[in-house]
Amino acid sequence: MTDEGSTAGDKGELREFLRTRRARITPEEAGLTPAPGVRRVPGLRREEVAQLAGVSVDYYVRLERGRGSNVSEAVLDAIARALRLNDDERGHLFAVARPARTRPRPLPPQRVRPGLYRVLETMTEVPAIVVGRRTDVLATNRLARALYTDFDALPYRERNMSRFIFLDEAARGLYPDWEEVARSSVATLHLYAGQHPHDPRLAELIGELSVRDPDFRRWWADHDVHRRTFGSKRFHHPVVGDLTLDYEALTVTGDPDQVLGLYTAEPGSPSEEALRLLASWSGEVATGDRPHLPLPG
Repeated sequence: MTDEGSTAGDKGELREFLRTRRARITPEEAGLTPAPGVRRVPGLRREEVAQLAGVSVDYYVRLERGRGSNVSEAVLDAIARALRLNDDERGHLFAVARPARTRPRPLPPQRVRPGLYRVLETMTEVPAIVVGRRTDVLATNRLARALYTDFDALPYRERNMSRFIFLDEAARGLYPDWEEVARSSVATLHLYAGQHPHDPRLAELIGELSVRDPDFRRWWADHDVHRRTFGSKRFHHPVVGDLTLDYEALTVTGDPDQVLGLYTAEPGSPSEEALRLLASWSGEVATGDRPHLPLPG
């Protein structure tokens, strides 16, 4: 990006994000009386968004087409309210509508601190995983490797959670709710793309997944965004069977692009027993920990 403004890619993301958000809301849901006649677009028209946001139609059209400059926080707030954006969507709108005006610098390599590695390895009863930029898997403990796959044994470029979800056949059997998990992964990548639109490794990942998986390609076009925070996931593990695990996604101090994911089971539940069995099994099959190597960039 140069000082003259956003790139064509940034403008395209803003245009498609606003278009897809408009398409989700009917005039009735927005409290408007639909104009008579056949509507050619799903959801709200541009002039209806402008009306709800209190801006001129010309201004909103120019903004959606990426031609707006120095758009104010107040205007973006008004558009976010008109489109009923959640917190993640609002943050994404601000990121793509007001991109940095300075030339982007190459992203430095992500490295997990040695102390955090030691913390992971002390966690013997819960799966723990550190996920970085573009859903790269930076570090795992033994139980996480037993739950998912041994990411440490994979080439660098394949140590990625989105690649695992979409390109590893084992993932479709591991997640009973595979579509929900996969769509969430796509939305997480979209949120990251708004923050780091010039990451060449992200472009490589998106290109590969779009070519190799039609589901990814279709869901990427939806422009949904999602930030990992907390929730629950169901697993069907080939060794210990069904588990329902709660997860917490904690931002690592010192690197907001690193997230520590922890999985726990409800005390006294069958999932807790299955997790104990998985820990026992992973200890029996372990042949010694492989060295952890940082991912480049």
